[in-house]
Amino acid sequence: MMEKAFTAAERYRDPSRPFEYLVLTVRPDQSLAEARRALAEHAEYGKWELHRSRMYIGGLRRYWLRRRVMRVESTIP
Repeated sequence: MMEKAFTAAERYRDPSRPFEYLVLTVRPDQSLAEARRALAEHAEYGKWELHRSRMYIGGLRRYWLRRRVMRVESTIP
């Protein structure tokens, strides 16, 4: 189902920044309800939060999701 709703999902991670980003692009022929459902699934199961959304001329929608990067330090000497 996710394959039908989104044309692209790109993930960006920069170790020097506290967040990683997921950019979801929704095609113009997809319904808004389908996009909302997919975004809710990402938020609930992947711990993503909506950072930015844009609607472009022609109906293309792009959503930027972000989540905090968990940095773990080794306790083994």
